[in-house]
Amino acid sequence: MVFVIGAICVIAFLVGGIPFGYLVGRGLLKDDIRKHGSGNIGATNVTRLLGWKWGFVVLFLDALKGLLPTLATKLFLQDRGSDELANLGAILAGICCILGHMYPIWLKMRGGKGVATALGVILVIAPQASGVALATFLIVFGVSRIVGLASIVSVTSFAIAQLTFMGQDVFMFGQLPLTLFSTIIPALIVWKHRSNIRRMWQGDEQQMKAGSESRESTPDSVE
Repeated sequence: MVFVIGAICVIAFLVGGIPFGYLVGRGLLKDDIRKHGSGNIGATNVTRLLGWKWGFVVLFLDALKGLLPTLATKLFLQDRGSDELANLGAILAGICCILGHMYPIWLKMRGGKGVATALGVILVIAPQASGVALATFLIVFGVSRIVGLASIVSVTSFAIAQLTFMGQDVFMFGQLPLTLFSTIIPALIVWKHRSNIRRMWQGDEQQMKAGSESRESTPDSVE
């Protein structure tokens, strides 16, 4: 079973690394999207360069590549072991999907910030807290129109909500994988947004404007 879970994790990492934003950019811009706008491969930069339609396409696909491997792993292991093993396998697969998106071998480990892919993962392993995170994102983005701020606040709200929902189970050995996921992954996503945090602190972070950004590259970390 260890070999099976290991193989699942490798597959999840490779699937998570599929750079949909890069591929959409290649198809429509006929160029590397990282040379344009903010230099990101994520849905935010795609939206700025190509409009909301293609931004939502990339967002959906990035979320799907987190959701499907995680869900498939959970269902597969439920038929072959305990629920505890299935949950552990799903969490490990989800982590690999997110890390694959952040550090894709297809793009020399220069990937995204993992927000959309993480959303797909938590819809499977923590549906209640994922609802809190999604609602938080929509509210913060609706008020600020700043994707980076909404992302940071939403992953923080996920961590708080999930640990609250778990209650005393947070300290149980069997729940340790979910506890670690709910703290480490949000922290990693916030760290990946460090350039956004710096720009927000300096008052330079831009609000979202679809399909109107310059295609000249500007310094930024990759989404």
